[in-house]
Amino acid sequence: MRLGLLIPSSNVVLEPLAVRLQAKRPEVSVHVSRLGVIDVQLDATSRAQFEMDAQVAAAKLLCDAKVDQITWGGTSASWIGIAHDEAFVQRVTHETGVAATTCVLDINRRLRKLGAKRLGMVTPYTDDVATQINRNYVDLGFEVIAASSDGGKLSHDFATIPPAVIERMVKGVAASQPDAIIIMCTNVVAADIADRLELELGIPILDSAAVTLSIVPCQKDEKREMALSD
Repeated sequence: MRLGLLIPSSNVVLEPLAVRLQAKRPEVSVHVSRLGVIDVQLDATSRAQFEMDAQVAAAKLLCDAKVDQITWGGTSASWIGIAHDEAFVQRVTHETGVAATTCVLDINRRLRKLGAKRLGMVTPYTDDVATQINRNYVDLGFEVIAASSDGGKLSHDFATIPPAVIERMVKGVAASQPDAIIIMCTNVVAADIADRLELELGIPILDSAAVTLSIVPCQKDEKREMALSD
């Protein structure tokens, strides 16, 4: 199984995590392409980083490696809107014939599988971006009952947030007893923290990076479900 992974150019978390996870599942290999992403803001310049033609073109490069699935490993749809990821998946699948999915769509599938309605949201973003994410999830039928954001704009800086800060943010939203907690950013070093706190708190914690590096059912093969983190 060859997983084609499209990631933000400033992401420094997903590839090291992929190396760790591949050691557990040697029958799966991960192959990476990058999309230019420097910052996360709501202005037109920042949103232009995710222009659809450029994003699809970057994804298509993975087809040269004959991948079996393409996953967008960014959480941009959480603030831009889920329709963006749905359109991305449709175009990539139609134009390449390769099954496609995204981190955010997979997070939402897991929430539905869990039956989670009341969410805790942890992000590294500014308050306005975090608020837009919460609004989008409310529009999807969820209730965001607790949220914590670190206030950052530059994508590369998200990976420097200390583990103690992430843990404090997760425990802060956990106090409201949500059905699930989402760590919404694939450039936050939180996979191990999420695993440990999930056991400690008894609340499902969906770390975006860990979700991205899972092979889940998508359009071309509804029977395949092989989580690398198992």
